[in-house]
Amino acid sequence: MNSKELYAIYQQHPVITTDSRDCPEGSIFIALKGESFDGNQFATQALDKGCAVAIVSDEQVYSNYHGDKQMILVPDTLQAYKDMAREHRRRFDIPVIGITGTNGKTTTKELVRAVLAERYDEMATEGNFNNDVGVPKTLFRLSVMHEIAVIEMGASHPGDIKTLAETAEPTCGLITNVGKAHLQGFGSLEGVIHTKGELYDNLATRPDSVIFVNADNEHLMKILPQGVKTERYTQDLSKAGANVYGQIIACDPFLRLRWRCGEGGDWHEVTTHLIGSYNLDNVLAAATVGLHFDITAEQICHALENYVPSNNRSQLTQTAHNHLIVDAYNANPTSMAAALDNFSLMEVSPKMAILGEMRELGSSSREEHQRMVDKLATCPFDEVWLVGDEFNDIDCPYRKFHDVEQVKAAIAESRPEGRYILIKGSNGNRLFQLPELL
Repeated sequence: MNSKELYAIYQQHPVITTDSRDCPEGSIFIALKGESFDGNQFATQALDKGCAVAIVSDEQVYSNYHGDKQMILVPDTLQAYKDMAREHRRRFDIPVIGITGTNGKTTTKELVRAVLAERYDEMATEGNFNNDVGVPKTLFRLSVMHEIAVIEMGASHPGDIKTLAETAEPTCGLITNVGKAHLQGFGSLEGVIHTKGELYDNLATRPDSVIFVNADNEHLMKILPQGVKTERYTQDLSKAGANVYGQIIACDPFLRLRWRCGEGGDWHEVTTHLIGSYNLDNVLAAATVGLHFDITAEQICHALENYVPSNNRSQLTQTAHNHLIVDAYNANPTSMAAALDNFSLMEVSPKMAILGEMRELGSSSREEHQRMVDKLATCPFDEVWLVGDEFNDIDCPYRKFHDVEQVKAAIAESRPEGRYILIKGSNGNRLFQLPELL
């Protein structure tokens, strides 16, 4: 079956599941296959539980099925899923904003969403559904009530953004930045830049597309495609022709800033609930998108001031015993350096940092962790705990832990109080379990 024929089946059964434990009556089960699982083995079970259709890629499973419900054989179930999602997206003639980047893409997506919600019925990626399974899942949430969509796109290998953009078919795009992350998959920073730039490549094929770009980012400016409309934001007041200019007023500890539309516009001051000067670019990106879609400056300020971060991203939490800066969802050399710089500049004391190892750095891992430890030597922190085996053979004066369970035991024993504590690490370190103990 081609994508249109598959989508016609979806229109008859407009609920999709990829989990055989959740099989709504009359739904479609798509048997996805991964390194450690094979949904094909559960297709018959899904039909027995209530699914009306199962889409499989295993010829033996298909030939062995003799039930009265429909089982469809395709070469690649994931590709079928993406093709159906693309057909669904094409039903809606609305702006679709694709957002990717090494750091800040989820925060930027949420800020853009908040700004657009001032005027539109928007739909945006929820949680971290930004991969080749999550993006189709998000697209299938589109309905006639939505006027605009914001789709987050993540990548860990070359070609990932290309395939996600081909599925979502964005009309606008934004790359937050490029940095050292997933080097095990990308191979180098150049590989990261090329892969993130696949969003620009896709937009260049579409008439009337728009790219929102940080004019201060040399990597992004170099790969801008010719002939595509760009709208730019910057922190450099001397740069001519930007759509949005912004400056930091203070980080005490929340980010306070001012921004204006164009070179001669009025300044607007905003106090956010965001921690970290690095979030200024994310705020300016949201303002730029908002202005493009005719959101007023007053509405943009209202949205930015009322957005409260969640999901362990740049959150400031006050517990009964400490003040916590929780950024425990993701970590790579770029975001770790930014977090350490920001915490260093905060005029608070005493300061404690609990830092998890950075994952998926491949052959660069040892070097990048050494750089992190070297940087820590210049930071005005009173105490540092390092979590993960990547730190084992690095000579440093800091306390080391194998995993989060050892950290929990240490917290129970020492019971830190009256401190400002930065918690930063890759999600796999599970440092998000620590705030409730501090």
